[in-house]
Amino acid sequence: MTIAITRDISPRFNECELTHIDRSPIDLEVACAQHRGYIEALKELGCDILELPAEPNLPDSVFVEDTAVILPEVALLTRPGADSRKPEVDSIAQALAPYRKLVRVTAPANVDGGDVLVLGKEIFVGMSTRSNQAAVNQMNEHLGKYGYRVIGVEMHDCLHLKTAVTRVDENNLLINRKWVNTEHFEGYNLIDVDPDEPFAANCLPVNGKIIFPASFPKTYTILESKGFKLRVVQVDELAKAEGAVTCCSLILA
Repeated sequence: MTIAITRDISPRFNECELTHIDRSPIDLEVACAQHRGYIEALKELGCDILELPAEPNLPDSVFVEDTAVILPEVALLTRPGADSRKPEVDSIAQALAPYRKLVRVTAPANVDGGDVLVLGKEIFVGMSTRSNQAAVNQMNEHLGKYGYRVIGVEMHDCLHLKTAVTRVDENNLLINRKWVNTEHFEGYNLIDVDPDEPFAANCLPVNGKIIFPASFPKTYTILESKGFKLRVVQVDELAKAEGAVTCCSLILA
């Protein structure tokens, strides 16, 4: 059984944190409709949805990925880099408790789940404005007993590591090489986004298919030509809050 944890959009979504893009008005009704479409895509791909209610005073809380890292053995609760987002973690901890043993990073560590790319027993953490070396050190302490190795990765010009690179499957990564140091990923087949679509490197594999944004048709064609089965979703309104398709769910397989 695959479970996807999601959270409804806060009515204060327009007050979201922004780092690398300019603020533009978000149509809350459209954003909510796109989020519902995203949930429907997860259902179509075989997920049972655990849908949490909106957090009215936490504008970014729809982006549940940033609050935890899900592994088969354990769930690591994060400490988001933006102070406004730190309160998001407690309710996610309650939702995860029935499914996983929980461990937690603590100050001075900061880490957003969007900066964490799990590739087998190696876990890469983007050294972004939201995540730091103290988090890498604590994650190695928590997760080393399960055989994981956590490595910091240099990146720039984007919010999270998974803005620049995501897993397509066990052998393939979708990547924007201009935003991330690729030396750690040499054992993988790297699929480059189309140069006209720098934000297209974020995709979400679920049960053998790939959830992918409709906004990036050129990169869609690249993936499709390689034989991947894609489920397209509209998330352009969510992208105004620096959101992407991995951001809006926590997947427990």
